[in-house]
Amino acid sequence: MGGGPFPTELLDQDGKRLQQVGDEYGATTKRPRRCGWLDTVIIRYGATLNGYTGIAITKLDVLDSFEKIKICKAYERDGVTATEMPDTFDLGTVRAVYEEWEGWKEPSTKARKWDDLPRNAQAYLRRVQELVEVPIKYVSVGPQRENMIVV
Repeated sequence: MGGGPFPTELLDQDGKRLQQVGDEYGATTKRPRRCGWLDTVIIRYGATLNGYTGIAITKLDVLDSFEKIKICKAYERDGVTATEMPDTFDLGTVRAVYEEWEGWKEPSTKARKWDDLPRNAQAYLRRVQELVEVPIKYVSVGPQRENMIVV
């Protein structure tokens, strides 16, 4: 809802699709939330600062219909690529560097364990885990309690 730098923000059809499928609207104001591809640079930074021992990936099912899915693995500024978080002041001047992954184009919502997830979803999650350098402990594939997979 707020302002500020958001290197992976999508102001295109993919961003609108993430908003709609993920129901990304303010609970009170109903204003659309800002959406973007997963930014592993900022997640790894948060994990380092806070000593994460595991992470939860939520709303994986929102990606079910995407042909291609991107993961931000680095930032580029002035021709220099960095995989580490820049100073906050500089965050508004970077461009996200992406890896592109094949989508799974099938519902993940019925998955109740890791092996039930579509193969491409598993590959995507393994790569996120590698880039963040923290194990994924939970994956949610829907809004209900039974949609939470314990990895």
